[in-house]
Amino acid sequence: MTSGPPMRPLEFTRYAEDEQRRRGREFLSEIRQRRTVRQFSDRPIPRDVVEDCIAAAATAPSGAHKQPWTFVLVTDPAVKSKIREAAEKQEREFYGHRAPERWLKDLEPFATDAHKPFLEIAPALVVVFAQKHGPPETDERHYYVQESVGIAVGFLLAALHHAGFATLTHTPSPMGFLSEVLERPANERAFVLIPVGYPADDAQVPDIKRKSLPEILVVKEP
Repeated sequence: MTSGPPMRPLEFTRYAEDEQRRRGREFLSEIRQRRTVRQFSDRPIPRDVVEDCIAAAATAPSGAHKQPWTFVLVTDPAVKSKIREAAEKQEREFYGHRAPERWLKDLEPFATDAHKPFLEIAPALVVVFAQKHGPPETDERHYYVQESVGIAVGFLLAALHHAGFATLTHTPSPMGFLSEVLERPANERAFVLIPVGYPADDAQVPDIKRKSLPEILVVKEP
């Protein structure tokens, strides 16, 4: 009889149903307050807290446990300036030429344009890279990369909100410039750029509504 891979006992906390309901509702109430912020304060933030949030993101499940992600934390003003310059170049092309009219129409409620000052004003940028495969010198393969990194980003956004930070998911297209500016290897591709900080004192957000639970939930009961 051959032995299997090494295992260890699961550490799991079992809650009573009333406690489960309390925790579920408490988390729902907290996460409902999260909003995408485009107006940031330049007030410094504690780097160690952001690093803890990134560590939390790295606990996400991944295909074959390959953990195909790299998180680059940028606080250097000069690097942030380079990122803004390159991002706005792509955004000018998007808003001026590449985006179809329907897309631009759908963006109107958010009052966005090619100007991205938050890339310099926010005290930190977290750039998440997806690793298509392992380092070039290895034969390591990665599986379900998009799904794995997407889950990790979800963890990261929730953790940053829980820690008291405002965030924005920014995806200028194409994002190849991030690999160049941040000197990332060829096996990595930029997945999302997340400004992190505190909202400006006069920050505003679009007055939008989320879909209700009946609109998004399908239950198959016996």
